[in-house]
Amino acid sequence: MRTILVEVSARHIHLSRADMDVLFGEGSELHPIKDLSQPGQFASEEKVTLKGPKGTAGVRVLGPLRKETQVELSLTDARSLGVKAQIRESGDLEGTTGGLTIVGPKGEIAIDRGVIAAKRHIHMTPEDAAEFGVNNGDIVAVKIETNGRSVVFADTVIRVSPNYRLAMHIDTDEANAAAIAGEAQGTLVAF
Repeated sequence: MRTILVEVSARHIHLSRADMDVLFGEGSELHPIKDLSQPGQFASEEKVTLKGPKGTAGVRVLGPLRKETQVELSLTDARSLGVKAQIRESGDLEGTTGGLTIVGPKGEIAIDRGVIAAKRHIHMTPEDAAEFGVNNGDIVAVKIETNGRSVVFADTVIRVSPNYRLAMHIDTDEANAAAIAGEAQGTLVAF
């Protein structure tokens, strides 16, 4: 059976144009330092500091800019900062909470929504989805075998687009549970 690359997504932020202007200066641009696995996505040089009721954390800005600012944390990160992160798919910010101040080199903003713990998911092309026998929005289970900490992650959402590249994304809490350092391979399993 074909395996799926499993990548660990550390805490990060996606910024809107308006928030980029406040944090980094009017008309500022992101400076890519590393392409990510999904086409057109990149890690930038730019970083900000998140200030919560209980602590602070530095995060990297991922590009390109988005319609709305979104902070992606693990649940452990959220607790350390003193905020609530609801488990959501990226971009699904309706009803989410904020409670963070985002500090950049030129300014800061307080957000009242947009803090999430990303729902684990698999990016697939339509061809990948056909091969695996799944559709956009399906919920699947993925087995990841590691040395002494193998796991099955249920509640994994399938996301299909011709603009994607096959990869599963989990956060650092999930990676730690499976003793994954960097990348691993997973297989879809009946659940």
